[in-house]
Amino acid sequence: MTNLTFNAELRDELVNKLGNLEKERVGLQQELREQKSQAIAAKEELFLELFDVFDAVEFLLDYMEQHSELPPQFIQRLPKSLSIVQKKLLGVLQRRQVELLELEGTKPDFDFCRVVEREVRADVEDQSITKIVRRGFRHGEKILRPIEVITSKKES
Repeated sequence: MTNLTFNAELRDELVNKLGNLEKERVGLQQELREQKSQAIAAKEELFLELFDVFDAVEFLLDYMEQHSELPPQFIQRLPKSLSIVQKKLLGVLQRRQVELLELEGTKPDFDFCRVVEREVRADVEDQSITKIVRRGFRHGEKILRPIEVITSKKES
């Protein structure tokens, strides 16, 4: 009789555990569906913001295509127009916690700089940054793209 009671208790315990596992599985499936839905919504939001940047660039390109001779006012306003497009794009990145990396000083910080070229320069100190080739970006502590720079070197 003891053996039968033990088996019934064991069976009840297993049934209980299986029921709990099934509840957990259903909960995890629901959580996964919600996360997928949130990811899709975030992507769609990003796309809508990028469409705004696309429209601004397209407007400039269409205007240049439609006017074989660009008016001097357009040429004069072009840097400001491109700056506005750049600010829109930076705004999209900043809303996603992507930040521009900023240089501090004239020497490259190899934690977030990459030297892509060296040029002979007598007018500046050796290994000084002479030009930024490409801006760098970070997301939190992660460097997404380092700042690409050209540094000076003394004549050999």
